[in-house]
Amino acid sequence: MMIDGLVPDPRRPGSTRVLVGGRAAWTVPADVVVALGLTEGAPLGGEAMARLDAAAEEEGAMRSALRSLERRAHGTRELARKLERKGHAPAAVEASIERLGRLGLLDDLAFARSYASARSARGRGPERLRHDLAAMAVPAEVICQVVNELQAGISDPLAQPRALAQKRVAQLKGLSAEARRRRLAAFLARRGFHGAEVRGVMEAVLREG
Repeated sequence: MMIDGLVPDPRRPGSTRVLVGGRAAWTVPADVVVALGLTEGAPLGGEAMARLDAAAEEEGAMRSALRSLERRAHGTRELARKLERKGHAPAAVEASIERLGRLGLLDDLAFARSYASARSARGRGPERLRHDLAAMAVPAEVICQVVNELQAGISDPLAQPRALAQKRVAQLKGLSAEARRRRLAAFLARRGFHGAEVRGVMEAVLREG
């Protein structure tokens, strides 16, 4: 098998197309071509082809990861799972995740802080945030740090569940007292608010309503 040409990929800066038989057989980072010493008209051995296969698979996983990151931020394990579901080889996924980390494009702490801040503003409590971040495989120590930071920055941690409870109680008029209590408790729990203090807020709001 001979190399027909080595041409820059116009859609992927820093990548090179390795042409064989008149078509692009591999698209790999330009430094891989240099490392393998590939030249036009030279034969391709089995070892070089295997390395090109691996490099092309890693490049594909990397591009897929970058497209996902363009749409929104991801946690490390969440992104790895997404790449695996898309059919990328485990070795390619691992290599691309490591590469993104070295480039500073993947940071679990920054992701968790951004996610928690945005969802807290939408009415999600600390327990719901812990659950959601854990479901995205964010490390436990990162979750603990982020939720603690968020709670420390709130002057009145009961203000949000109180406001949510007041709004929800207004929607439950006409129901029996027990039904209102049950539904309100379930609503606050789904939002991630529970515990003795939250129950106290709930009971106060029910009495006012």
